[in-house]
Amino acid sequence: MKLDDLKTRLAGGELDTEIRRIYAADSVEIASTRERLAALIERFAADFGEADAGLFSAPGRTEMGGNHTDHQRGHVLAGSVNLDMVACAAPNGSTTIRIISDGYPALELDTAALEPDSAEVGTSAALVRGVCRAVTDRGYAVGGFDACITSQVPGGSGLSSSAAYEVLVGVIVNHLFCNDELSPVELAQIGQYAENTFFGKPSGLMDQMASSLGGVVHIDFADPANPLVEPIAFDMAASGHVLCIVDSGADHADLTSEYAAITDEMRAVSQHFGKQYLSEVREADFWAELQAVRAATGDRAALRAAHFFGDNARVPKQAAALVEGRFPDFLELVRASGVSSAMQLQNLFSTADPHQQAVGVTLALADHLLAGRGAVRVHGGGFAGTIQAYVPVDRAEDFRAGMDAVLGAGSCAILHIRPAGGVVIAG
Repeated sequence: MKLDDLKTRLAGGELDTEIRRIYAADSVEIASTRERLAALIERFAADFGEADAGLFSAPGRTEMGGNHTDHQRGHVLAGSVNLDMVACAAPNGSTTIRIISDGYPALELDTAALEPDSAEVGTSAALVRGVCRAVTDRGYAVGGFDACITSQVPGGSGLSSSAAYEVLVGVIVNHLFCNDELSPVELAQIGQYAENTFFGKPSGLMDQMASSLGGVVHIDFADPANPLVEPIAFDMAASGHVLCIVDSGADHADLTSEYAAITDEMRAVSQHFGKQYLSEVREADFWAELQAVRAATGDRAALRAAHFFGDNARVPKQAAALVEGRFPDFLELVRASGVSSAMQLQNLFSTADPHQQAVGVTLALADHLLAGRGAVRVHGGGFAGTIQAYVPVDRAEDFRAGMDAVLGAGSCAILHIRPAGGVVIAG
């Protein structure tokens, strides 16, 4: 679609229904989204000129249950949130991909060269190259395209900006070169492949699945090639609570080694039992052989395995509690997960700098402000980044004000669950 046509449809309200569907947005949010997309189109025109372009979106995610269970092929409960990345993109008839993203250097790469590049490890270029390689491996011819990207998902925030970026690039490539034939599950798997193999981060599949699928989903990763996905119809407003994500002020962008240590130590325990993943180990066998596990792998590895077994069992209970409308039971399970993450998983601070414990301080402040109501836990990978809080509606503004007073204005964000995952908005 020509850029002028996109602008006309957007300004005339022709995309309002789609915006409302994607974001579960009210009239104010629709208007602000319309303005945001219009500015993105203008930027694309300024950077790349006139083209037949489309608008694309991929959301951040919140982990609602299952902290570090996905990479052990366990259960997770996750939801997409209303903060997202959006792109205006168009094929350019060459083999060159050009991407301009807010706050990052311009990216340019050749789709004729899709091997991992050690010089790109940890960069956006690695993610783009990895996505394109995975798509070509599925038999599609990926060509060059131009894209402008803007994001509401802060890097290092625990809302998984990297997964949103991977899914967004995947949606663009899928639409421009694959006739939208790749499923949301496939796009999530493609994103994980790019992150693991090209970017160099040993992530599980939860982040990409939550961003790609949208809504609240219970996922069983026993077979990651064919994960079992259970959509959960959950109305946060009906629970009498709001979802808050609080930025501790500590960036987790450089903590790959801490995340990798969790994976490595859990793997050491599973290998003690002759298995590759903890989901393949019987919990009863773990407890029966605890002393031998400690001797073979160390105490921290044993504790992290214990966390896995506990949190993995909690996720189906959390999903059932939401489905059955037992929100107090869900909150109790959230609290239990938070305690387990702190005491057993031990992902509240980096051992490289134990004097900096921003996540622990943020959790303590949240507990104080909630005064026994709601629930709070570490969010996502941990060590830095964010915490998650379920706050009674009548306490929401006081909670936000109290968090912001200590951590800085804008530290506490009140979010809602977005029903749609990675999507083509128009084009």
